[in-house]
Amino acid sequence: MAVEETNAMTTRLLTLLNISATKAGSRKRTFEEEENRPVQRLNKRRMVQFHDDDFVINKRRSEESVASKGPNGNGEQEMMRLEDKEKQEEDTLDNSQDPYEEHFGSKSSLVTNVAREAADRGAWMNAREKYGRLESVIVSIPEGCNVSAASRDTQKIAVLDKLREPFTARQIKLPHDIVELQDDLLAMLSSQRDLYITRAALDTHQSMREVVALHALNHITKKRRRVLKNNERLTHALKSGAPSPEDVQDQGFTRPSVLILLPFRSFAMKWIMALTTHTPSPSYQVENRSRFNAEYGLPPGAVDKLASSEPGTYPRDHVEMFKGNVDDAFRVGIKMTRKSVKLFADFYGCDLIIASPLGLRMSIEKEKSADFLSSVEVLIADQMDALTMQNWEHVQFIFSHLNQLPKESHDVDFSRIKPWYLDGHAAYLRQSILFTAYETPETRALFTGSLKNVAGKVRTERRWPPVEVPEGIDQNFVHFDCSSPKDEVDKRFQHFTTHLLPTVLKSAVQSSNTVVFIPSSFDFIRVQNHFRKNLSVTFVVLSEYSSNQDISRAREAFFSGKKAFLLISERFHFFRRYKLRGIRNIIFYGPPDHPQFYTEFLSYPFLDDGIDVSDVTCRVLYSRYDWMRLERIAGTEGATQLIRRNAL
Repeated sequence: MAVEETNAMTTRLLTLLNISATKAGSRKRTFEEEENRPVQRLNKRRMVQFHDDDFVINKRRSEESVASKGPNGNGEQEMMRLEDKEKQEEDTLDNSQDPYEEHFGSKSSLVTNVAREAADRGAWMNAREKYGRLESVIVSIPEGCNVSAASRDTQKIAVLDKLREPFTARQIKLPHDIVELQDDLLAMLSSQRDLYITRAALDTHQSMREVVALHALNHITKKRRRVLKNNERLTHALKSGAPSPEDVQDQGFTRPSVLILLPFRSFAMKWIMALTTHTPSPSYQVENRSRFNAEYGLPPGAVDKLASSEPGTYPRDHVEMFKGNVDDAFRVGIKMTRKSVKLFADFYGCDLIIASPLGLRMSIEKEKSADFLSSVEVLIADQMDALTMQNWEHVQFIFSHLNQLPKESHDVDFSRIKPWYLDGHAAYLRQSILFTAYETPETRALFTGSLKNVAGKVRTERRWPPVEVPEGIDQNFVHFDCSSPKDEVDKRFQHFTTHLLPTVLKSAVQSSNTVVFIPSSFDFIRVQNHFRKNLSVTFVVLSEYSSNQDISRAREAFFSGKKAFLLISERFHFFRRYKLRGIRNIIFYGPPDHPQFYTEFLSYPFLDDGIDVSDVTCRVLYSRYDWMRLERIAGTEGATQLIRRNAL
C-alpha cells in the first residue's frame, strides 16, 4: 500500500514538473544538446524573490527617510536599533531550539512512518494534564512517536522580539488573569501542536484572538525572513562565483501559509484589527483599508440595532455574534511585507487568507482549483459553534482540499520546496487551531478524524454547571434506548411519535400552547411532515427559511390560541432570537446545542401575566448519544447520573 502511494505521488510530481517545463516561454532542448552540456538539475534553481520588490522598495524608502533627517535625526537611532535587532534575529534562524524551525524547517524529522501510520489509524496516546489558565487539557501523541524535546516544551514562548515586545507592553493594561491566559496560550501555540479550545468564553475570546493573531503573524514573519535570508545567500554565491548553497528549501507549492475560517464578515474585521495591532506603527501601512471597511462593515447610514441597543435588550452572546456585517460569503487574501499589509491580494501572491467556508468553496468551484490551499501550515477556525449552524458540509469540503498536491506548478521553483511537501506529508505538520463556545459531535469528529499533526494535539476540557431555569419548573427528561448511533435518528423519531407525543395529545391542557423545539433541520422536516400527514392538530412552524411575514403570522396565531402547536428549529432561534409568548408546554425533541436556549425557552412562559410555575411543563427527549448537549444543560454531574441511570 505504501509503495502504491509513493508511486502515485511520484507520478503526480513528475506531471507537475512536465507542466512547468512546457509552459509558454520554456525552451525545449534536444537530446543531442543535453549530451553535449554538463548535467544539470531537472528544475534549475532560480532566485525566488518572495515579493522581494516590496521589501527592497520599503527598505529604500526607510533609508531615504533616515538620510533626510541627517546624522542626528530623530528616526536614525530607532531605525538602526530595529535593523540591528532584525539582523540578530535573522542570524539565529538556524537555531534548532526554535520550535518553528524544528517543526516547519526543511530538515524536520517529525514525520516518521510510525507517526504517519498512527495518525492515519487514529491511534493516539492520550494523557490528561493541567496547563495553567487553560486548566485541564487532554494531550494526544501518535502511538510510538518520539516527539522531540523542543516540540514537547509547552512552556516556551517562541515569538520574535520585534513582535513580542509591543505585545508585552500592551499586556500591562490587562488584568493579571488575562495576561496569564494569553501567555499560557501563546506558549502552547509555540509548541506547534494542534489546539482545540472547546469552551471559548465571551469575556476571554477577544484576548485569545489577539494571541492567535500574533502567533500567525510570527509564523509568516519567520517564513519570510528565512526566504529572504536564503535569497541573499544565493545572490552572494552567484556574485562571488562560489557554488550555490544546497540547503535553501524554504517554501511550499504556493505562497499562502495561514488560513482563517470565519462565519461572518464582521469577524473578518475583528481578525484584521487583531493582526494589524501587532504590526509596527506609525510607519506600517495597511493598503486598501478603506475598501475593506466599506465591504466588510455596514453600509453608509445603516444602524446596527444590536450594537446600539441598551444592555439587556438582547442576549449578550447574540449581540456579539450578529452585530456588524453578517454576510457569510466572503474571502480576502492578505499579503504581509516588512513595512505593509496589503488587503485584497491575489490568493497566489498572499500570505494569509481570511474566508468563510461558503465563500472559499464558491471560489474553488468557480476556478475548479484549490491549489492555493496546498501549502497551508497554520489553520485557524474561529466561532465553530456558528459554523455548525451554517452548512457544515462547506467546512468538511474545505478540510478535504487542504494540503493536497496542486494540479499546476504555478511557476514554483521545485529546488526551493521543502522535502516533506514533495513527499506529500504537509497534512502531518499543519497546525490547526479551533475555537468554539461549545462542543458538538461535528466539531469533535473534525478534531479527532481530520487533524493529523504528528507533533500532537491538545483539547481543553471543563466541567459544566447546570443551567439556571425558573425555580419550581418540573423538568422531565425522557430517555429512549438506542444501541447504535446509526439508528439514533430513527429511534428518536419512533419514540417521539409513538410514546411522547400521544401522551401529550391525551391531555387537554398539554395539547395546546405547546412548543416543540427541534435541534436538527433534518429532524425538523421529518416532524413537520408527521404533523401535517398524521395528526389532526393545528400547528405553525418557524424555521431558518421563514420570511418576516411568515414569522409574524405564526407568532400571532400561536399567541392568540388559533394554533395549538408551534414547531421551531434551533437554527431559527440562533439567527432570530425572538421572544415567544403564549407558551405553556415545552417539548425538546432533543437537547439544544446552545445551553442558553434551554434557559430562554423555560423563561418565555413568564412573559405573560399571571403564569405560575405549576402551569408550565417541560419534556426533554434524549439518549446516551446526546451526552455533549445534555452535559451543558444538566451539568456534568447531572448528565452523568441521567446516562448511568438508564444504562443499568
